[in-house]
Amino acid sequence: MANKRKSRGKGKSGGRSRLWGWLLKLGLVGLVLVGALAVYLDAIVQEKFSGKRWAVPAKVFARPLELYAGRSLSRDDFLTELKALGYRQSNAANGPGQMAVGGSRIDVYTRGFQFFEGAERAQRVSVRFDGNRVAGISGAQGLVMARLEPLLIGGIYPAHNEDRILIRLDQTPPYLVDSLVAVEDREFFQHFGVSPKGIARAMFVNLTSGSLRQGGSTLTQQLVKNFYLTADRNIIRKGLEAMMAVLLELHYSKEEILEAYLNEVFLGQDGNRAVHGFGLASQYYFAQPLQELQLHQVALLVGMVKGASYYNPRRNPERATTRRNLVLDLMAEQGMISEQQATDAKNKPLDVTRGGSLANTSYPAFMDLVKRQLRADYRDEDLTSEGLRIFTSFDPLLQHKAETAVQATLKRFGETPDKTPLEAAMLVTGAQTGEVLAVVGGANPRFSGFNRALDASRPIGSLIKPAIYLSALEKPERYSLITPIDDAPITLEAEPGKTWTPQNYDRTSHGQVPLYLALAKSYNQAAVRLGSEVGVDTVLNTVRRLGVDHDWPAYPAMLLGAGAMTPMQVADMYQTIANGGFNTPLRAIRNVLTAEGEPLKRYPFEVRQRFDSATIYLTQQAMTHVMREGTGRSAYNQVPSSVRLAGKTGTTNDLRDSWFAGFSDDLVAVTWVGRDDNDRTRLTGATGALQVWNAFMGAAHPQSLADVPPAEIVMAWADPATGLGSDPSCEGSVEIPFRAGYQPLPGPGCKPVIDTEVIRDGANRVLDTIRDWLR
Repeated sequence: MANKRKSRGKGKSGGRSRLWGWLLKLGLVGLVLVGALAVYLDAIVQEKFSGKRWAVPAKVFARPLELYAGRSLSRDDFLTELKALGYRQSNAANGPGQMAVGGSRIDVYTRGFQFFEGAERAQRVSVRFDGNRVAGISGAQGLVMARLEPLLIGGIYPAHNEDRILIRLDQTPPYLVDSLVAVEDREFFQHFGVSPKGIARAMFVNLTSGSLRQGGSTLTQQLVKNFYLTADRNIIRKGLEAMMAVLLELHYSKEEILEAYLNEVFLGQDGNRAVHGFGLASQYYFAQPLQELQLHQVALLVGMVKGASYYNPRRNPERATTRRNLVLDLMAEQGMISEQQATDAKNKPLDVTRGGSLANTSYPAFMDLVKRQLRADYRDEDLTSEGLRIFTSFDPLLQHKAETAVQATLKRFGETPDKTPLEAAMLVTGAQTGEVLAVVGGANPRFSGFNRALDASRPIGSLIKPAIYLSALEKPERYSLITPIDDAPITLEAEPGKTWTPQNYDRTSHGQVPLYLALAKSYNQAAVRLGSEVGVDTVLNTVRRLGVDHDWPAYPAMLLGAGAMTPMQVADMYQTIANGGFNTPLRAIRNVLTAEGEPLKRYPFEVRQRFDSATIYLTQQAMTHVMREGTGRSAYNQVPSSVRLAGKTGTTNDLRDSWFAGFSDDLVAVTWVGRDDNDRTRLTGATGALQVWNAFMGAAHPQSLADVPPAEIVMAWADPATGLGSDPSCEGSVEIPFRAGYQPLPGPGCKPVIDTEVIRDGANRVLDTIRDWLR
C-alpha cells in the first residue's frame, strides 16, 4: 500500500511538472509570437508614419482677381468673388480675410498667398468703383495693383477619393487642439497610447447600459484605426489597435501624433469625395482657411469628429448646433473659455456655406479640360498623390454669367414639340491671350457627363464664312470690302456626277452686293460664288491656318459649313481673327507649383502669326457689319451701342444646329444650341445661339473693339454699287478701309458743274428789270 501511495504521489508530482513544463513552453512560444507580432507591427507603424503619409490630390485654382484702376469689374461682382473666397464683412478690415463695405468703396484685407512668381503678403486695399469699372485702388506704399488669392475650384483625386489640405500644428487656430483634447481624450498628454482609465470607464458604461456605447479609444488609437486598420469592431482589431498605439507613442512625439490626427480625421463626404482633416473641412464648410476660424466654428468641427455624417451641419443643423454647444460647455467647464465666451459663441449661427464649393463636380466641364491638358505632361499618380498646385485661367465670375445665360435662355425657349430637351455648350476665352476663362458643357452645368464644349462635333454652317472672306481679302488686287459680289443662283459640281445648287435662307437672290454686306447678311449664293472664285482648297487651308486641323474633302458644300467642329475648335478659329491674325493655342493652365510651393512648370503663350494685320482688320470690319446691320444685330438689345463687337451666326441644314461665335476686344465667346439626337431645333443661329451669346455679353460688360487701323490701311470713299472710287458729295457714297495701294482713285464730285443758283438769281434780276421798264 505504502509503495502504491508513494508511486501515486510520484505520478501526481510528475503530472504537475509536465503541466508546468507545457505551460512554460506555451508561454515562451506565446512570447515569441507576440514579440514577432510586435516587431512586425512596429515595422508597419514606422514605415507608413515616417514616409509619405498621404496621397494628396492636386489642387486646382482659378485665376487670381487682379485689382487696378480702369479694370472692368463691377462692385457686385467684386463682392461675389470676396464671398466665394470666404471674406467676412465687418466694420473695418483689420485682418486677413475681412472686408468693410461702404457705398462705392470696399476695403479688403487680402490674405497672403504663394504664387508662382513668389509669395505675396497680406495687405489692406481700398477699392473704389465707378459703374462697371474700378475707379482706383489705394493701399500702403503707393499701391497701384493688387490681387486676391485664387479660388480653389477642385482637385484631381486618387481612386479612393480621399481629399485633404495638409496643415501644421502651428497653423491651427486658438482653441482647436485644446478643445479636441478636452472632448476626445482628456489624458492625451499623460497616457502612453492606451488609457486604462478610459478603457475602465468605457467598460463600466457598456456594462451598465447593456450595449456597446463607448469605445474608450485615445486619440492615438483613433489615429491608428483610421491610418492603419479598418473600422471593424472585434477583439482582434482592438488588440492590434492598442499594440500599434503603444508602438506609435514609443517612436513619435505627442505633437507629431496630434498633427497627423488633425490631417487624418474624417469630417464629411462631398459627393464621392471624402473630406479628411481640419484644413479641408474648414474650406468645405466655411470657405475659409483654418487659421481664420472663430470659436463657434472650431467647436462645430471638433463636435463633428464624433460622427461627421450624423452631425452634418448642412443636413442636420439642429443636431449639429446641439453638439457644437455641448463642446462649448465642455470648454467652459474646463476653464478654456469663460462662461460669457461660451454663451456668445452659442448665440452665433453655424455660419456654414450653402454648398460644398470645392466639389470636383462644381465646374466639371472646365475641370475636364484641365485634366486633359495636364495629362500631356503628368502621370495620373503625380496628379493624384503629389499635392501639386495647378493654377488656371478660370474666371468664376464669367463662368457664373455663362451658366446663367445658357440656363435662362434655354428656359425661355421652352420645350421642343416632342419634349426632347435642348442642349447647349459655351466656351469663353481671353481675346488677346487665348486663355480659356469659362466652359459650359451642357444645359446642366453641374452634370459631369458628356462635355459638349469639347466633344460635340457638329457642322458649323455659316461660321465658316469669315474664312471665305478672309481668303478673298488676302488678294487685295481682286477683292476689297466694297467689291460687288453676285448673289445670284449658282450650280456647282458637288462631287463627280452630282450637282449642287445652294440657296439663301430667305430663298431670294439679291443681285450685286458689296462684299462686306454679303457677309453681314450671310448670303449663301454670294459666299459660294466667292469661295469658288478663290478656291475651295484655299478656303479649307485658311481654316487650318486659323488653328483648326481637319481632313475635310474639298467639296463645294464645305463652303456652307458642312464640315464639323467642336465649340472648342470654333473658339480656336475665331481667336485668331480676334487676335489680329496671331494664332494662340487655347490653354487653361498657367503654371504648376509643387506641394511645397516650389515652381514646377510654366505654360507660356505660344503665338504664331498666321495672317497679316491689315487683312485681319478688314475681316473684322466686315464682321462688325454683321453685328450692326446683319444677322447679329440683336446683340445691341443687350450690349450698349457704343461697344463695337464682331461675330457670325451659323445655322445648319433643317435647323439642326444653331451657332454663334463673336468677340469684343477682351472676350471671345462661342455658343452652340442643338439636340443630342441631332434632330431639328427650329432655331437659326440668330434666334438660338445668338440669344445665349447676347445674354452672356450683356452681363459680362465687354470692352469695345479698338478702331485704330494698322499702318497698311487707308480710308477712301467709294460707291457701294460699283466698288469704284467716289466723292463724299455723292449720294450713297461710303468711306471704307482699303489696303494701302489698292484703294480706288477718287471719283468725280457729284455737285453740278454749273452753279444753277447763281444763274437763277441772275435771271430773276433780269426779269425784275424788265418788269420795271414795262411799268
